[in-house]
Amino acid sequence: MTHREADLGAVRTVPIARRPNKVRAEEFASPPPDGKRTFAAFLASLPDVLVARDFVRVIDAIVQAKRRDRAVVVMLGGHVVKTGLAPLLLDLMRRGIITHVAMNGSAAIHDYEIARFGGTSEDVAAGLRDGTFGMAEETGRGLNEAFIAGMREQRGMGEAIAVALEGTAELAHPELSVVLGAHRLGLPVTVHAALGAEIIHQHPAANGAAIGDTSHRDFRRLAASLPSLHDGGVVLNLGSAVIMPEVFLKALTIARNLGDGKPTDFTTCDLDMQRHYRPRVNVVQRPTLAGGSGYEITGHHELMVPLLAWGVVEKLGSDPGVR
Repeated sequence: MTHREADLGAVRTVPIARRPNKVRAEEFASPPPDGKRTFAAFLASLPDVLVARDFVRVIDAIVQAKRRDRAVVVMLGGHVVKTGLAPLLLDLMRRGIITHVAMNGSAAIHDYEIARFGGTSEDVAAGLRDGTFGMAEETGRGLNEAFIAGMREQRGMGEAIAVALEGTAELAHPELSVVLGAHRLGLPVTVHAALGAEIIHQHPAANGAAIGDTSHRDFRRLAASLPSLHDGGVVLNLGSAVIMPEVFLKALTIARNLGDGKPTDFTTCDLDMQRHYRPRVNVVQRPTLAGGSGYEITGHHELMVPLLAWGVVEKLGSDPGVR
């Protein structure tokens, strides 16, 4: 039996000059120069392809947002605080680059413990065996009492935590607290709780009404910050796989409901160690369908966030509008 074969001699080819190329030689990376080695030179040396190109575009979007007085909203998961990145975020706040910090309950707890005690993050598996996981007395009582006072004084959860820290006689590292730092700078800092998902909800002092009242006030404050994203703002989701993407989507629909469809035409970026459904859909894709750009940059926070912060400060350079 003889089987048929395709006749390659009859194949039609095209001149390479007519073929569109996705990669050009001009886009290749550059090695470290023999002369002056600066962070600006490092950024310029990156290949102008794929995520390296996206990374530079996100930096440029943040720089332009600062120069045009648009919002830069940074949303945090707990791992970002645990990996020691607070000083970088605080620096961007002091420079007037970050305009609103929103975080999940985990990030707020780690931030509180670092400020008050100088350490955080326990061995979950070991504590789970005997039921002591998440049962730190001072953390649970201090935060829950802050929420109760915050409900009474009509404060948001982030503000309530900051006020409680301000009123604590001895703090180990107040200078490392994102919550306290934002509060002292007059920036909105909002905490978005998930009842039953955080260790302080196990504590005898937990008050569901206070948690709900203060966190819902922060939800409304986040929604009130989003109109300033219109036409050039930036939203960064750093390490929150579920809570902040869900909260952001609802806050955005409130802002657009009250703002005749605005804000639009802003930039979003999800920066995490791995890619997840909710950040991709609720931060990167859906919010920018009406205009704007969304990016996913995957990498370890302890590497990518410093690169991002250094890149932004380097690009702004000697801009007189930057403190």
